[in-house]
Amino acid sequence: MSAVCPTILIVDDEKNTRAGLKKFLEAQNYDVLTAEKADDALRLIEKDKPDIILTDLRMPGMDGMSLLEKIKAKYPEITVILLTAYGTVENAVKAIKAGAFHYLTKPVNLEELEFLIKKALTQQSLREENRELRRELFRERFEEGEIIAHSKKMKQVLEVVDRVAPTRSTVLLEGESGTGKELLAHRLHQMSPRRNETFLAVHCAALTETLLASELFGHEKGAFTGATERKAGRFEMAHGGTLFLDEVSEIPLEMQVKLLRVLQEGEFERVGGTKTLRADVRLICATNRDLAEEVRKGKFREDLFYRINVILMRVPPLRERREDIRPLADHFTQTLSRVNGKTVEGIEEEVYERLENYTWPGNVRELKNVVERMVVLSQEKKLTSVNLPEDLKSSLPPAVSWSPAASNIQDMEKELIRLKLQECRGNKSKAAEKLGISRRTLYRKIDEYQLK
Repeated sequence: MSAVCPTILIVDDEKNTRAGLKKFLEAQNYDVLTAEKADDALRLIEKDKPDIILTDLRMPGMDGMSLLEKIKAKYPEITVILLTAYGTVENAVKAIKAGAFHYLTKPVNLEELEFLIKKALTQQSLREENRELRRELFRERFEEGEIIAHSKKMKQVLEVVDRVAPTRSTVLLEGESGTGKELLAHRLHQMSPRRNETFLAVHCAALTETLLASELFGHEKGAFTGATERKAGRFEMAHGGTLFLDEVSEIPLEMQVKLLRVLQEGEFERVGGTKTLRADVRLICATNRDLAEEVRKGKFREDLFYRINVILMRVPPLRERREDIRPLADHFTQTLSRVNGKTVEGIEEEVYERLENYTWPGNVRELKNVVERMVVLSQEKKLTSVNLPEDLKSSLPPAVSWSPAASNIQDMEKELIRLKLQECRGNKSKAAEKLGISRRTLYRKIDEYQLK
């Protein structure tokens, strides 16, 4: 929105209407642009980016409804108010559904128009404040260094992120749980042209099929038990912005068909609805599994795989980026000490060595949890070996207990899960926490690897 004087564009084929509204609005200290035809309006919008557009519904050539649809497809942040001498309830409902802020009949009630414009500008101001809060949160999380990239592998990942971010391409992030895939998704969004629009995340493994469908596409009132009112889905809510689908491999096959349609056509229906909706969303997906292998097993659709596998980034586990362990530990110590009201100022060298020798099956998330525990329990200015959890006190990393048969990632994962279950005496909740994965994922892995 304009910082000092908001700009309003009037689109109407009647000269007297344009002149009258322009005179009234300029008296209210607005900058006013006018256009006789929709095509002229589109050129002005491209050049001047007005805050609010007042457009007639019936005009020669492109009508107001078509102009509204074009504006909302390309400039969703611009407020559009439709004006017409042929007001009907049906047209009003159609206009609001298409994204109009309001619908006024001619002759225009100028007091009502002034009220609507002020209301629209207030809403725009609130949206901008929310965007600024999100930008501030981004600065706190990223500029302070939560994405640590001292290692060569992580630097390479961030280089690709920075090259890909300005594009519209779908991104697939592959990596173990706790490696920071959601942080990278945030970075992709914040460095893109969509940075001022919405970023939404959906954790697919945490929802049943019905709830996941409702979460992604929304639902109509009465669509299923508990659906007491209409609800917009994440695709609607993220229009113009970015949608992050975590653990995309957990999406059921039937749901994958619907997701494929959104990617191909940009269209979907709410659960229990028949109206086709459209959404302009940049999709970022993440998985802790090998999706190509899931395709071979018939658990993931090949056509959807190729749709989301446009830009593939493999996020390295912490054990492959050990140069980042010290700076990460320092960062977490500083931030978590401040958050928890502690005065811990550093880490002893012996603790660094134990942290660097550990295999970190839960990756960065597990490291953060360990540091937080140490900070909270510490009574000294520095973290010492006394504060270390039992499984980190041994000078030998757990890797020495691995079976020689652990020759690939799947075998290593199986061994890590087996060791954690053994260490936690079969307590699956505790084992899942130490591994940095959900209980649901752990149960699936136990079944997959036939662990007792």
